[in-house]
Amino acid sequence: MIRHACSDVPGLFRLFVYGTLKRGYWNHEAYCRSAVSVEEATVRGRLYELPSGIPVLEVPSEDILSVGTDDPVADIQTQESISVASLSRDLSDWHAIHGEIITFSNPELCVPPIDRLESFRPGRSSLYHRVLVPAVTQAHVVVTAWCYVAPLHALLSATATGNCQWP
Repeated sequence: MIRHACSDVPGLFRLFVYGTLKRGYWNHEAYCRSAVSVEEATVRGRLYELPSGIPVLEVPSEDILSVGTDDPVADIQTQESISVASLSRDLSDWHAIHGEIITFSNPELCVPPIDRLESFRPGRSSLYHRVLVPAVTQAHVVVTAWCYVAPLHALLSATATGNCQWP
């Protein structure tokens, strides 16, 4: 797998991951082996753990730029149509959550299995929602990336970790 930064290359699907899809965790190889790049990044949010030990993320509502659909190609168009030249990094009530941006060149093949893994079902009750958020790369470049976040009902049974990364 090529592991160079391609945060600003058009036509690619960027996915910020913070849990089991990161390198070295059990879902990475099965779901992310066709990625064209993996780079460290942060998003603003709060980490929680479900009773099962799986992480969930809450992000500030003002950071949600769009909501994902069941069409990853259309979601790339949305991702590319929204620019974030700057980002409020007010972390007074939030943390800089550390994770990775995984970039895919063939989202129509790669994203649906990940959506199923994350129980993301647009327009229906879901364990996670896929939303577009600003992310900051290691090179301090602000990009938009899709991210699975917890809906409010999932947070009711979750425990705040107070950490900036999982585990």
